[in-house]
Amino acid sequence: MPDASTINCTELFGSFVLGDDEFALPANCFREVVNYPAKVSALPLSPRFLEGVFTLRGSVIPVVNLGRVFNPEARAALPSDKIAILDYDGVLVGILFDATGEILRVRPEQRSTLTYADGEKRGVVAGTILLDHGARLVQVLDPDTLIRIENVPQVLALQCSDRESRRHHGERRQCVSFRVGISSFAFEMAAIQEIIRVPELQPSVLNSALCLGRINFRGSPVAVVDFATLLNAANRGEQATTTDQRIIVARIDDATIGFLVDSVDNIVNFYNEEIMPIPMLSKARAGMFGGCLSKPELGDIFFLDHHQIFSSNEIKEMRTGHANLYPKDDAQVAKIERREAARGQRKVYITFALENSYAVEIKQVREIIDLTVGEITCPPGLPAFMRGMLNLRKQMVTVIDLRGLYGMPPLEDASQSKILVVERGDECYGLLVDAVENIMTIADNKRFGAPKMMRNPNSQGDPRSEMDEVIDIEGEGGAHQTLSVFECARLLERLAKEIPALAA
Repeated sequence: MPDASTINCTELFGSFVLGDDEFALPANCFREVVNYPAKVSALPLSPRFLEGVFTLRGSVIPVVNLGRVFNPEARAALPSDKIAILDYDGVLVGILFDATGEILRVRPEQRSTLTYADGEKRGVVAGTILLDHGARLVQVLDPDTLIRIENVPQVLALQCSDRESRRHHGERRQCVSFRVGISSFAFEMAAIQEIIRVPELQPSVLNSALCLGRINFRGSPVAVVDFATLLNAANRGEQATTTDQRIIVARIDDATIGFLVDSVDNIVNFYNEEIMPIPMLSKARAGMFGGCLSKPELGDIFFLDHHQIFSSNEIKEMRTGHANLYPKDDAQVAKIERREAARGQRKVYITFALENSYAVEIKQVREIIDLTVGEITCPPGLPAFMRGMLNLRKQMVTVIDLRGLYGMPPLEDASQSKILVVERGDECYGLLVDAVENIMTIADNKRFGAPKMMRNPNSQGDPRSEMDEVIDIEGEGGAHQTLSVFECARLLERLAKEIPALAA
């Protein structure tokens, strides 16, 4: 029978296999072992050994490819790989390996420890375990060093029960999600002045790999930054086309800057408690990663802190550089000042397509989601213009096909279709439109009563016949475009007459 003192000194380790090598970690550091997730989001500006991040029960887990820690040219992750979730000092990190091993009971004489000279950087291997009379060597990893490898994320573990209890406390917020390369990002709505199609960029002496040129935005020169270059995104999305690309005009401190992105996707509704901490990287611009929003219907979205994207010096150079190089003449300045004085209040609109272009005040829309966000169930007996019911984060949304409602022919290509989610009391409705085009700020004095010919009640298949107002916007080259103003409340009143259940 083993001596009691020997049993007390025995340590438990969990082992795993990586290639031809076997590694081990103290068993009390393992939270669990999971299969390689179907979705791992690449994190820009991260080191080569960081495969990406994924969400697991309310926490963002960075995945460290241990093979690339030792050899940067080692293979990338495979779907057959496993991930050991390391939980140490409140930090969660996923360690990628080939296969699980076993639980080892290790006696003191079977262990050896590596020593480092004072000031020497510690490696991730802390020592070895000799088994089978020295025929089997297991390398022991140091969890303290693993969670402190340069650039490896440090993210505090959050208890799911605590997150659920706080999930819907606080103020509801909105952000605009956009795609660059293979990753999704989001800006707080308050940071965005406007989203526009990409005009012809004017050259600038400040042009660089980062600054593509400048645009004239409301009479002022605005630098346009290539967001992919900012993120060092080598693999720009293959699906990105010039028609999908947009410029997000954002206000950062006292500077206005345009960001070229591959596409603007959705408006996302969220609460503060839903922003999960993400890896903090010791690289430039690391502060811009404010957190991660994980939505089942949208995937992982990196929420950005726009104030931290540039240093104060970079902001100053872009602002003052363009202002000094491309000054306005006095006549132009006076014209802009008169225009601003007469402009009065301004409102933010979403413009969308439904055969023609329309504008709806952004405050009327809770969020925008993709048509493919989830399965739409269609109970029997619904009117033809009702697509059915969609379960959106445990809330049922009634999906209305606006083309069907207005007697318009079905859309041949629905790949760009979106659903505008609006609320009426405790109920939610989704308005299916052909596409969402832009987000823009428009002065109240650009909003007029609609011409009588547009409000012809006998006009079939034209939603504009029900709309009382239009807005006039200035397009490219000074051309003007007239958009009918869509009122969600009026639409729901019409639906209440046609569907008795909505009137309840």
